[in-house]
Amino acid sequence: MLRFTKLTLFLFAGGAACMAQTRVDSIWSARYVVTMDAQRRVIENGAVAVSGDHIVDVGSRTEIDRAYRAASRLDRPNAILTPGLINTHTHAAMSLFRGVADDMKLQDWLEKVMFPAEAKNVNREFVRWGTRLALLEMALSGTTTFTDMYYFEDTVAEVTKQAGMRGVLGETVISFPAPDYKTPQASLAFIDQFLKTYANDPLVVPAVAPHAVYTVKDDMLKASRALANQHGKPLLIHLSETKKENEDLLRDRKMTPTALLESLGVLNGWTLAAHGVWLTDADLRILKMRRSGLAHNPSSNMKLASGVASVVNILNLGIPMGLGTDGVAGSNNDVNMFEEMTLSAFLQKVSYSDPQALPAARVFEMATIGGAKALGMEKLIGSLEKNKRADMIFVSIAAPHAVPMYNVYSQLVYALKGSDVADVMVNGRSIVRDRRMLTLDAQPILAKAVEYQEKIKKSLGMQ
Repeated sequence: MLRFTKLTLFLFAGGAACMAQTRVDSIWSARYVVTMDAQRRVIENGAVAVSGDHIVDVGSRTEIDRAYRAASRLDRPNAILTPGLINTHTHAAMSLFRGVADDMKLQDWLEKVMFPAEAKNVNREFVRWGTRLALLEMALSGTTTFTDMYYFEDTVAEVTKQAGMRGVLGETVISFPAPDYKTPQASLAFIDQFLKTYANDPLVVPAVAPHAVYTVKDDMLKASRALANQHGKPLLIHLSETKKENEDLLRDRKMTPTALLESLGVLNGWTLAAHGVWLTDADLRILKMRRSGLAHNPSSNMKLASGVASVVNILNLGIPMGLGTDGVAGSNNDVNMFEEMTLSAFLQKVSYSDPQALPAARVFEMATIGGAKALGMEKLIGSLEKNKRADMIFVSIAAPHAVPMYNVYSQLVYALKGSDVADVMVNGRSIVRDRRMLTLDAQPILAKAVEYQEKIKKSLGMQ
């Protein structure tokens, strides 16, 4: 007869439990896990299990520990674990123009300073180092996905992959000589190959980016749409950013920018439009019908005095809208999404004269799953759910400005800062640990930025 002591039974049960555990690559656990799933679960003492590039499971720490055994583990009892932030509109390489021309109207800024500065300074190496600087800043403040519109986007893609970031990268099409291609036709020829090269990349979604209706002729707008649809990739464009943009087109062509794009068939496909400050009710009906996404840029719209987008109305209509920083060169001076969250809430409240106009939870939605929906990528990113890509951040709640805490969404939007981000994972890979970027070397990037500062000052006669 076999005899089992209590110790034997305990060891047997423990071994069986261990054998039942599934091996995963990593487990991250925190005081709170903000999932942004359909139920908007906030899990106290929660954890996320990751294998390869995707999330295996999300639950309480007890549940995850019981079910999984990880090769590496990161526990942050004084942190919130959230989806990575999604910046839906940037011009990353323009970080090297930070502060070069402030306190100007958009058209003056573009025509008198920015376009000439770009013509004199922007080349492939400028874009390489400017993008590195922007990605360093973005990653350290919790952004895991960014949407870019600029030049030499193949170089932006290289740097993005080196940094381990996720990017929706749009090569600019514009109807005058650009720093990389002198004609829009040449730009489109390059974009065709760019879309093929990154057709199935795990981190880079290539895109076509006609600048705006006032800088791109009708035939090139239509050609941009045709190329994007041919490859099944997004089209990015600035839309109704300023009152002048709308008034000029109404005067000259008796249409709003949105109506023009609709008449040309440009909205017939995967589209993300930036700004949308001066959209009419008729414009919004078109965008809703076409299932276009929008990127709201509160800092830029305020700093350039472009106006106030009707964010509450847009969201209530069911049009997906994310948050963006815009470029770091006059329209904004950083790429800090925590700042955009705060300002977007405040701007809508004062605009509507209603403190309940855009609550914190809805703002955080815009920065995560809402941004993913605006990009048409909600099945992959934007929330912490099984089988989604493992893009997530730890936000420390140990600093004086982080305590006490009664509501995690209020804390994330109104109290916490980009500098509270401690760790960042993108596609299952840790790229920031203890506020140090693991994939980019900060010192040479910062040194190069100072070198470019002197070159740019000299080129613009600022010395």
